[in-house]
Amino acid sequence: MKANILIAEDDASIRLGLIATLESENYDVMSANDGAQALRLFQQKKYDLIILDVMMPHKSGYDVCREIRAINANVPILFLTAKGEEIDKVVGLKMGADDYMSKPFGIHELLARVEALLRRSRVSQASNVANDDLPDSFQFGDSIVERKKFTIELDSNVNSLSARELKLIEIFVKHSNEVLTRDQLLNAVWGIDYYGTTRTLDQHIVQLRKKIEAQPNSPKHILTVHGIGYRYIP
Repeated sequence: MKANILIAEDDASIRLGLIATLESENYDVMSANDGAQALRLFQQKKYDLIILDVMMPHKSGYDVCREIRAINANVPILFLTAKGEEIDKVVGLKMGADDYMSKPFGIHELLARVEALLRRSRVSQASNVANDDLPDSFQFGDSIVERKKFTIELDSNVNSLSARELKLIEIFVKHSNEVLTRDQLLNAVWGIDYYGTTRTLDQHIVQLRKKIEAQPNSPKHILTVHGIGYRYIP
């Protein structure tokens, strides 16, 4: 069965190139040249993957991602950005993106990332029962996690959680006090075919700490084990 992919990119040459490349790999592709059109298309059809340019007319990729996440917490989102600054990537991940690529990018790398995101999404859907032994509401550090709402509450402050953040929390809870390597966490959350660097994981941890730690710069629950990975202390 063909995967349905939505592309939102205002640069016509890049957009047409992406369409041709993905269709040549037997994907069904719809495209938008601005953020508002992308949201309209998203509301009209079920997609298996969203590719968003960051800077677009009418609505930015960040705005589109935020609104999509309010509707669907699980559809994979891949950001395309011409910006190289780390803060832009952090913002994208915070908004709920699953991965990002900086322009210019190679077609082979793009296809590898698309395939990996789609594969992880299918595996995730097939194994939704993997964490059914956790209650819908549970404590994580000093916070309360609501799995069905994708929220976490700390000192009466409620923040939303991305699907990846929730998965990280569930894994940490199941392996409390254990040292988990970066590769173990990437394999568990992003899948064994993840085509990227551990930096994506590190940035997710930074954002998660801001939601569950009273002092994110001096964490007491998600600790860094230098050169290895992370450990969750309840």
